[in-house]
Amino acid sequence: MVQFVEVCAMRKGIFIHVTSTDRQRLEAIVRDPKSAQKQVWRAWVVLLMANGHGTAAIMAETGKSKTTVWRWQERFMEEGVDGLLRDKTRPPGIASLDRATVERVVAVTLKPPPHETTHWTGRAMAKAAGIAVSSVQKIWSEHDLAPHRWRQFKLSNDPAFAEKLHDVVGLYVSPPAHAAVLSIDEKSQIQALDHTQLGLPLKRGRGGTLTHDYKRNGSTTLFAALSIAAGSTTTAPSDRS
Repeated sequence: MVQFVEVCAMRKGIFIHVTSTDRQRLEAIVRDPKSAQKQVWRAWVVLLMANGHGTAAIMAETGKSKTTVWRWQERFMEEGVDGLLRDKTRPPGIASLDRATVERVVAVTLKPPPHETTHWTGRAMAKAAGIAVSSVQKIWSEHDLAPHRWRQFKLSNDPAFAEKLHDVVGLYVSPPAHAAVLSIDEKSQIQALDHTQLGLPLKRGRGGTLTHDYKRNGSTTLFAALSIAAGSTTTAPSDRS
């Protein structure tokens, strides 16, 4: 039996041999309504090339990129029709990090960075921990860490601050039986301010308004108590000073 072979030139150094048997199989793939679409256009790429179409024409006909056309032409050259019917095994993804590494990254993140750096960056942490930047970002995201963000706060210099904090918070968490817990804070020398004009009330399509300027009426000291059970307040402002 005589078998005809079609030889088609592609890029330099790459040649594809399409036998009559190959053509029959490729055409059967294209015609079969049960064929996967990705297999259909792969077969069509080789058939168009076998019919003398150049890369640009194949791209226009199939809607695929140049690299895609070349990839499947090369696959056919190396593995024949069978190579078009399967996808190559993809390399495995990044292995999950062990718990010790994760805990170490979290612990180091919570400490000041070395030298004169103001905060940890993903690249700096990746270099210090010996892992990928993407792994550092994943750890930070999972542990809700954002070293680049700052929030101002003030801590007490009292050496017994932690013990006092536990004592105060403990009253709210577990108050003594039949006892009322009151929270008291001071707010002295309050500026008595008044807007120069009355604001407009809220209405549909427009929010309430307030003037940007105000007048000072001195200062006062306000004493107030809130009854949580009754939902009422008791106030006692001092005379204006």
